[in-house]
Amino acid sequence: MRIFIAFEGSFEPFDISADETVEAVKLMIKDYFHIPLSEDEQARRYLELMYAGAALKDSWSLTDVGISFCSTLKCFVKEEEKPTLCLFSAVTQETMPIMESISLLGKKVSGKKKKKKVSDLRTLIALRCGFPVSVFCLRTPEGLEMYDCNTLRDYQTDLGTTLRLDVWDGWKEFLMGCLLGQKLEVQRYLSNEGTVLKYQKRVALYIAAFYRHTELTEWALKQGVRPHEMVGVHPYRAWCHEALHADVSKCPIHAAAEAGQLLILKAFVNCSVLCLECKNAAGQTPLTIAFKHKHEDCVLYLLSKMWSTVSFLKISVPMRIYIKLKQWVLRAQSHNLNKSQLCGARVFGAKVGDVVMVDGFTKPKMTSKSWHKAENKDSQGTVGKLPPLREQTVSRKRVNPVATSQQDTREQTLKFPPLVDANTFFELQKQQNRKKITATARKKEKLIKNTYLPQVPLPPVSRVSYSHPSFYYATPSANFLLRSSFASFSEHSGRTPRENAIYYLAVASAFKEKRQFQQLGIARVLAKKSISNLTTQGGLTACENPPEILL
Repeated sequence: MRIFIAFEGSFEPFDISADETVEAVKLMIKDYFHIPLSEDEQARRYLELMYAGAALKDSWSLTDVGISFCSTLKCFVKEEEKPTLCLFSAVTQETMPIMESISLLGKKVSGKKKKKKVSDLRTLIALRCGFPVSVFCLRTPEGLEMYDCNTLRDYQTDLGTTLRLDVWDGWKEFLMGCLLGQKLEVQRYLSNEGTVLKYQKRVALYIAAFYRHTELTEWALKQGVRPHEMVGVHPYRAWCHEALHADVSKCPIHAAAEAGQLLILKAFVNCSVLCLECKNAAGQTPLTIAFKHKHEDCVLYLLSKMWSTVSFLKISVPMRIYIKLKQWVLRAQSHNLNKSQLCGARVFGAKVGDVVMVDGFTKPKMTSKSWHKAENKDSQGTVGKLPPLREQTVSRKRVNPVATSQQDTREQTLKFPPLVDANTFFELQKQQNRKKITATARKKEKLIKNTYLPQVPLPPVSRVSYSHPSFYYATPSANFLLRSSFASFSEHSGRTPRENAIYYLAVASAFKEKRQFQQLGIARVLAKKSISNLTTQGGLTACENPPEILL
């Protein structure tokens, strides 16, 4: 079969077999045109073939994507920089490349060698993912936790290493709700501990400000969270002041300025003008941060607010002086409040009996356990520690020792099960209901959150009550063969047949120069080939032919 390759103004014919792969064609083009390709630690130079507006993958054969006799393929030479590090998030289950300078790893750049600490990397990651630094920790591929005071070279972090981002146990669903701006999900997975609950609300406002989730921001502000209040640390780390990251003093207003969220900035300033002079650990105000990240609209708004005046009945005060007066009044109020409560029961920070996390000494609680595992463990512990029933005290009257011994033996033999408090019973019922709701919600989200649904709208899954066969076969053995092939396909590929169809329809939609029916044909061939290959390895033997499935 003869095809034509267009490369840098030249148009050359190539005679290849019909079942040739794209990778083999690339090798032929490389040898014919003498194209230098390279791949090292920092970058790679490779060939890319385009047909009908879509890039071809190396594993595809030419006939699978409809390449026929006298077709024309376009060839390009592309250069791609490799990421310095990769980060796998336990919350989103996605891998994020970190395209920073190689100096991040402490290697020499222009003759200078700088030792970068883990705290610097965590600052960079917080700017990328929108999480406060006190929410997550980093782990090596071996599962070793990385502490802020150490350098990256201490953990043998090389170029291209994939690190893992872990969060507090039971926080995965809560943080995912914050990332998506789902207020009901955030409320569902809030903690029952008072101090942890306050900290979660501050975290929710911080993430909502970074991603401009207006509904979640409005809810957090109504809960009493102040935008100029620092997020701080988890109550379990309340006593570890010396080992804390400097960015724990960042506030939601700083997150909005970093992300350039003008609407959130306006809401925060309207809530409290103290946001204008709120400084982070480096002494930077929101105006300085917005200017550093080149958010022009935010800079103009903050400048207009800073140079405005506040008018009273007989006097107008500049905004800077008004902010200083308000700060002075608040400090005086807090000072008087502390004096009045010196003999009271108010306690700041951690109390005796609270959990305290110390780096390297206590059992880690940032392993990204799901809410259900952490909650079930806590609930089992509380149920198992119910107080025993009060025993009846023996009266002070003189009693017969034989009678008392018989009574004691009866009391020992007859043991009734402990009573369960009504509140505990209702809590258990709520937990069971939450499990059922989350199980159904996960199934729905698995269909809704497919990344290819917006590109390729498929008909909705049938909810008809009557039963009808989805596939018709002549013999029952073929029906059993279909079920086994689908089971093995789902096991090996991680996708259901419907998700597989969505995936390959999205792939085929990249061939924009083809008609819709031709795109459907390409998707059908690719999906059929993927199912037959996987099921042949997993559920079918080599001599059996997989059943044909029409998508």
